[in-house]
Amino acid sequence: MSNDRLMRIHSPEFKAMSERVLHATELTSRLNVLPFDDEAGKADLFERILGKPLPDRVTVYPPFYTDHGLRLELAERVFINQNCTFLDYAGIRLAERVMVGPKATFITVGHPVDPQERRGWLSGGPIDVQENAWIGAGAMILPGVTIGRDAVVAAGAVVTDDVPPATLVTGGKATVSRQW
Repeated sequence: MSNDRLMRIHSPEFKAMSERVLHATELTSRLNVLPFDDEAGKADLFERILGKPLPDRVTVYPPFYTDHGLRLELAERVFINQNCTFLDYAGIRLAERVMVGPKATFITVGHPVDPQERRGWLSGGPIDVQENAWIGAGAMILPGVTIGRDAVVAAGAVVTDDVPPATLVTGGKATVSRQW
């Protein structure tokens, strides 16, 4: 799914996605109750959630949440702190040495703004976080965003547009963009 593509709710594609969401949720609920030092149990569940083993030197501190898992790509030396959420149906890539603070949220799908279309369609786009970027605590990364190499997203920031390399972005204040 990309920003210029919509998925009809109640379509075969949506049904398949919904089934995967239920399975991924069941797996993450198991992961999040394991003892912290159960490395073998965590490795097994991450492999089932992601469809492949975690790369070497990736650190993920539970609790960890994903709605799909199979479209979450983690490179070497990625660090993900506690209580992060990855809604990855449209794809999320975290490149080498990316650090993610606690309670960060990555969302690749949403709904159209138009009230007539909102309950009938999903829209979205992939998220790409390039090498050595740092995502601060409680940041929210929205569909279709690329975060450049060495960039920093401040704690609590809401990222709706691409972030250039070696840039600090801040801000989470909601403002009215349009009305209907």
